[in-house]
Amino acid sequence: MYEQFKARAEGVSAEVHRFATAAEALAFLVGFLENEGVADQAGRSGVFAACPFLEHVDRSRLAAIPGLAFEVTRERAAAAKVGISQVDWALADTGTLVQDATAIDKRLVSTLPAIHVALIETGALRPDMPSWLADVRPEQTNYIAMITGPSRTADIERVLTIGVHGPERLVIVFIDRMEGEN
Repeated sequence: MYEQFKARAEGVSAEVHRFATAAEALAFLVGFLENEGVADQAGRSGVFAACPFLEHVDRSRLAAIPGLAFEVTRERAAAAKVGISQVDWALADTGTLVQDATAIDKRLVSTLPAIHVALIETGALRPDMPSWLADVRPEQTNYIAMITGPSRTADIERVLTIGVHGPERLVIVFIDRMEGEN
């Protein structure tokens, strides 16, 4: 199922990575943020929405990155280069991420920065929409976001433009085993 998801997501210009543990994903994430030049400057900062991943890793490694904020505001997210959130499910047949985005910080970090890094537990991968619908509880979910690749739009002449209404880059990080890393 993972290979199907990866092929579909990469088919719409997403970048997909997979790690066995949260510690390995953390090492990737720290390197990614450093390579992207995340710094304490407008247009180069990063924002990280509260999520279970942060409970399983050495958060001090992330806190050491200048310009990476864990308190998300509209202003910080709009000025950030990178936004990081954990999504709840993934659909293999379409390469789509599904996020319970009831919390505003998740919406802000996944839509306003130029780069969205989406963390997801590999066990949350579902084959398709009907399988996902069997898991979701509508009474507990007020705002569902579905993300398929970076933001894209085309005008009447079919000229494709990336990043007009959201991130121009989507980096998906699957984590096989989240527990026992901290």
